[in-house]
Amino acid sequence: MFSFRGDAHRVYLKLQKAVYKKEAVLQMKELKEIEEIIRFYHSLESSALRLIYYRMVKEKNGSGFILIFVTSFPWLLLMFSKQITDILGSLLWVIFGLVYLLILTISVILHFSEKAWAAFHMEIIQDVLTERKNKESSIE
Repeated sequence: MFSFRGDAHRVYLKLQKAVYKKEAVLQMKELKEIEEIIRFYHSLESSALRLIYYRMVKEKNGSGFILIFVTSFPWLLLMFSKQITDILGSLLWVIFGLVYLLILTISVILHFSEKAWAAFHMEIIQDVLTERKNKESSIE
């Protein structure tokens, strides 16, 4: 079940398949994982959850090494200039360039994947904190 539409569409297709086969939707691996994460965050104190949330904000907004790779791409093109390749040999720089582009591609994918996971955890933490706040205000 390969799709270029992303994780949300893949989960939708799995859900649709499970419903069609009359399987228990809540037994799907993806949904069980979410339930485990929610249970874990419910087991933590609110003060710890706030600290974790702030750390997740940093993770989500952090740029890391990805900006170094992206902004250094023009320097890679400069390295392919005729003068440098004449001195050092073109095959070495072609190999370096391919390895560099592979690392750049993997880094971009990992970067956005980490941002997505951070946003996912932030939403769960916010829901847990909001739920606790609503319970506290209803008790008073």
